[in-house]
Amino acid sequence: MRHDWRLDEIEALFALPFNDLLFRAQRVHRAHFDPNAVQVSTLLSIKTGACPEDCKYCPQSGHYNTGLGKEKLLEIDKVVEQARAAQAAGASRFCMGAAWKSPRERDLEVVLEMVRRVKALGLETCMTLGMVDGAQAGRLAEAGLDYYNHNLDTSPEYYGEIITTRSYADRLATLDHVRDAGMKVCAGGILGMGEAPRDRAALLQQLARLDPHPESVPINMLVKVPGTPLENTPDLDPIAFIRAIAVARILMPKSHVRLSAGREQMDDSTQALAFLAGANSIFYGERLLTTTNPQAERDRALFARLGLHPERRDTCVDDDQAQANVVASLEAELARQAVRRAADRAAELAFDAGSASGA
Repeated sequence: MRHDWRLDEIEALFALPFNDLLFRAQRVHRAHFDPNAVQVSTLLSIKTGACPEDCKYCPQSGHYNTGLGKEKLLEIDKVVEQARAAQAAGASRFCMGAAWKSPRERDLEVVLEMVRRVKALGLETCMTLGMVDGAQAGRLAEAGLDYYNHNLDTSPEYYGEIITTRSYADRLATLDHVRDAGMKVCAGGILGMGEAPRDRAALLQQLARLDPHPESVPINMLVKVPGTPLENTPDLDPIAFIRAIAVARILMPKSHVRLSAGREQMDDSTQALAFLAGANSIFYGERLLTTTNPQAERDRALFARLGLHPERRDTCVDDDQAQANVVASLEAELARQAVRRAADRAAELAFDAGSASGA
């Protein structure tokens, strides 16, 4: 476990032959995790739109016209209802996001009750609410919040090209408050925003410098939303994205590396390579805050094809039922595939028989 990676060392990892890099990442991954287990989370936007930040990638920013309307903070009962549905679908962690620069006092009281109610279901809880100070972090921890998400987004050097309303130091300070309060840290970044390869290495260096490493590291592929300044950014090479997943796994051996936003645009082969490179967490469901996500049926089918299964969470009181639900879904998908194969074979035999009689 290192926190002193030099930038030239990280760039040397990125420069390895692809097969060598994935082999090294796999060895690290297998030393710390079940290589076929994937942690499953569900993300819900509890307050959408009109954010005062100017993040150039974000459709929720009030600075850009993306057609996204402002919505009020969701009612607590609706959040709990969504959490129950996520749990029934197999999620072990429920993440809630609000488009704020930082939470106001009257909103924080509501959010704290959301945490308590979702936690009571037996789910892990995660929130992203913007910047929080030490007192706010402490109150969230007391309510039972397990994880707090606050991404670094990109390298310190490229950060000013993406955001001007919040400094890099602000982001690091929020992560310090979260850690000091005793919560687990979820922090990652976004690739494909026009950054140079060195910026991707520098982002991972910043994350690996955190001591301890973030328990969860979401690696996002830019979702190019019309109306945002980055809507016409050239696509990132999928191989470059997979390299970043592998390097993240090597630098932060015990972290869950999450294949996060952008999965909707990835084909199954790219996702399979990401899991091979060390990704072992996904968001599950149809939306990520305001952008689409691969539908649940597609995820179940992909898990079945790759022989993956949801990671067990021993502290989750309803884990057995959640696991059973996902296993049943995967088994149903396999059964459907078997029926389709049998039908195809029967059609082939009938065609062959007809051809033979015609001859």
